Amino acid sequence: MKGAAIAGIGATEFSKDSGRSELRLAAEAALSALADAGLKPSDVDGMVSFTMDTNSEIALARELGVPELRFFGRVNYGGGAACATVQHAAMAVATGAAEVVLCYRAFNERSGHRFGRVSTAAALTVENSWSYPMGLGTPAGTVAMVARRYMHEYGATSEDFGRVAVTMRAHAASNPRAWFHGRPITLAEHQNSRWITEPLHLLDCCQESDGAVALVVTSTSRARDLPRPPVLVRAAAQGSGPDQYVMASYYREDLAALPEMNLVGRQLWRQSGLEPSDVDVAVLYDHFTPYVLIQLEELGFCGRGEARHFLAEQGIGLDGRLPVNPHGGQLGEAYIHGMNGIAEAVRQVRGDSVNQVNGVRHVLVTAGTGVPTSGLVLGV
Repeated sequence: MKGAAIAGIGATEFSKDSGRSELRLAAEAALSALADAGLKPSDVDGMVSFTMDTNSEIALARELGVPELRFFGRVNYGGGAACATVQHAAMAVATGAAEVVLCYRAFNERSGHRFGRVSTAAALTVENSWSYPMGLGTPAGTVAMVARRYMHEYGATSEDFGRVAVTMRAHAASNPRAWFHGRPITLAEHQNSRWITEPLHLLDCCQESDGAVALVVTSTSRARDLPRPPVLVRAAAQGSGPDQYVMASYYREDLAALPEMNLVGRQLWRQSGLEPSDVDVAVLYDHFTPYVLIQLEELGFCGRGEARHFLAEQGIGLDGRLPVNPHGGQLGEAYIHGMNGIAEAVRQVRGDSVNQVNGVRHVLVTAGTGVPTSGLVLGV
């Protein structure tokens, strides 16, 4: 894994109505990433995306002018795939299966198919067939069950969740790329926002966005000869926990936990030789605010049930003990299934983020929570 690096990043604008096809969005982001890396489409010989992406590798290759693909793959489980796209690309580079791998995700999730609504297709899967007929037919509904149990066990409150939303929107407010640029919120506004599914307010839930993000992964040695400073893949991991379902693992002994994220964290620390205290910035998957608290605990930044104290006493703002999502995350910048978070991690390591944290050497990135997931440690 340590022989691979992210050499380029690219993205479209983030909007609520892109006005163009998902294939065009993917091509725009890919061309931007290649230009950032100082490479041409003819250099690409591998591609990785999500199983949920509508853009086939061969279609994107045709649009870009990629002549041949020696490696291509897809990663399952929605947002849980984000960091795993880089992991799979890094493994392809490390084994010689490919030399330049393009990772991409593109969708019209606001103007087209909206993930926040009930999905008939999802209801027919084994993972969801027990909960959907009972009315748990949306992501917010399934997460609300976990959030309520977490509050019951550890004394967390809606205000604790709101502190995450307020911080993410503060970061987005100073990020010109963010949908909520210039639009911070207060805790009172969070508390007064309408219920989606109790205990989740509207402002506990991430956006639905149109847009695309692409990343270029190649060998560290090749990346060192390219225009941008290489961002090294220090560790990469996937994880599925015991009695894992998709967004509704209600059959576990501990409902208010994310054991799959704990598994990912253990692998990341072992591979990288780092500890939570070595992390300068964390990019945590923030599709729902309660899961940010649980991730902090599962990854070892604080003890079980202590995340609310971590937020209040140490902070996740730009000047806090652990700056989280300086770009504004999916609550503030855009929801591109976590890929925009990886791009922000790259900028933080390079030192060119609009909300740059000083002295960044190691950035932790996580993918979707509540589902089988993945994570990365990127660094210098």
